[in-house]
Amino acid sequence: MPSVFSRIVARELPSHGVYEDEAVYAFLDINPVAAGHTMVIPKVEVDEFFALDPLILAHLMKVAQPIAAAIKRVTGVARIGAVVAGFDVPHAHLHLIPVNSLADLDFRRARAAKQEELREMADNIRRALAE
Repeated sequence: MPSVFSRIVARELPSHGVYEDEAVYAFLDINPVAAGHTMVIPKVEVDEFFALDPLILAHLMKVAQPIAAAIKRVTGVARIGAVVAGFDVPHAHLHLIPVNSLADLDFRRARAAKQEELREMADNIRRALAE
């Protein structure tokens, strides 16, 4: 059975995308730890992040860099935390989370976001990426 992320890539489930190319898709987490929390995933379904093909892994990280910079500009935070946990969804993924301190990287802070908030944030991040 395809992962929820594979279903998002296939457009079977909705998402608020901020970036896409032939190998990677980035979209807002629907239960963000902080506004702007973005998932960067390979389109190929591989369970563990570090089991990715090295070229795909390198590309994913290369793509994550400007996305993180855009999130930082939009949210005004001190840093963008990057987390690879991989327990909730069996599909490699990188969390980019706007933070002002290490304590902000607490997944217990996650909350369901309103669709309008996600839509507006995705628009802002896409605009910042285009700058």
